[in-house]
Amino acid sequence: MNNKPENWSTMTPEEKRAWRLENYRNSGKNVKFISPEAEKNFNTRVERQIAVYNLEKPDRIPLTFSVGNLPLQMAGLETRTSYYEPEKAMEAAMKFNEEYANKLENFALPMALSGEVMNILDYKLYAWPGGGLAANAPGLQFREGEYMMADEYDDLIRDPSDFWLRKYLPRVFGSFAEWKRFVPLTNIIEIPGVNDLMPFSEQPVMDMFETFIKAGHAFRKHNEAVMKYRGIGPSWGFPAAGGGFCFAPFDILGDTLRGTTNIIKDMFRRPQKLLAALEVITDITIENVLNSRGAQTGVIVMYPLHKGADGWMSQSQFDKFYWPTLKRCMDAFIKEGLIQHLFAEGSFNTRLDHVNQFPRGTVSWLFDQSDMVKAKKALGDSCCISGNVPSSLIVTSTPEGVKQYCRNLIETVGQDGGYVLAAGAHPENPKLENLQAMVEAVNEYGWYK
Repeated sequence: MNNKPENWSTMTPEEKRAWRLENYRNSGKNVKFISPEAEKNFNTRVERQIAVYNLEKPDRIPLTFSVGNLPLQMAGLETRTSYYEPEKAMEAAMKFNEEYANKLENFALPMALSGEVMNILDYKLYAWPGGGLAANAPGLQFREGEYMMADEYDDLIRDPSDFWLRKYLPRVFGSFAEWKRFVPLTNIIEIPGVNDLMPFSEQPVMDMFETFIKAGHAFRKHNEAVMKYRGIGPSWGFPAAGGGFCFAPFDILGDTLRGTTNIIKDMFRRPQKLLAALEVITDITIENVLNSRGAQTGVIVMYPLHKGADGWMSQSQFDKFYWPTLKRCMDAFIKEGLIQHLFAEGSFNTRLDHVNQFPRGTVSWLFDQSDMVKAKKALGDSCCISGNVPSSLIVTSTPEGVKQYCRNLIETVGQDGGYVLAAGAHPENPKLENLQAMVEAVNEYGWYK
């Protein structure tokens, strides 16, 4: 993609957004397509996506879903293959793409995280197939815990980098445990004291760095296996808008630091500490996203929203603890011309009338279980909406049932544009025939002209 214009700092948010979308529209110029058909499909899909972001009617409603573990299953491979034998997983995905990519309007590649690297580093925050889960488990499992203690809010607020290095990381990576031996790095000014550097002479610390080197070699080997497949989708006719990835600040604290039970207690027991910590996390989050490679010239920022869903907290708590810092992140990215793509996991029915606070065309919602008619009424004039084809339907229903459900969505919320037919979540083990039914539905009922 092209570099930003020289006058970027003086451009308005609207101009920046328009530049990003036009850059996306022209992104195929640097792609070596596998066929003229792939080039045509690429351009068609780009135009459809831009149209729905702009709340316009494309030629046809776009479609998106995940094929989950189907490529592995159809190749007779366990899901652990993606984590420990990425070459095989990639080859299985490409074989699947040769047969089904155009039929399903979907280009599939496995996540392909390195199980070996996570094993070497003794990563504790997740379990995965072959790493704490059965070899053929459907996917990752988050291990929630109290990785930040209640009396550590001040440590996080005062020096988040020091807290991360000497307290948080040693709790979620066994390999980082020896960082606890060090003093805060900000203690080292000019000539370091003996105690500042003493841990470097201790064998456990030496062993820790040897572990990091071992993990580095494993990561390099893993990358050699998978990098040749990265970015291959566009050459097959499947564009990628690109951009950044973000969590709501409350979810960062509630998911991976305090845990659900503890952060709910914190809203009552130490609300001011929680609010102060949220502001610190927000500042870090904004800087991290804006400095990320994808956000430089990409189009969207993707958010998986967790604890703001219906039932997690009252509306007054949502308005006090969850929404303000999430909105501050979104506002910062909108100023840079990035479209905010929010995955509302669970149901957001009670939030719909409270979140429509942004300029037209700057926010896109992917709904999991929310009422799409209510969502269209509350947000449809200013936001692109998608989702709510249930994972349970894709996994357990019949093609007829899936097709009828999709037709109903198209006819009730997709008529005026700004709509994408999409799965509400990503089922790991969908039925192939049910995914095909989604394609049939959009091709039969989703045309505007």
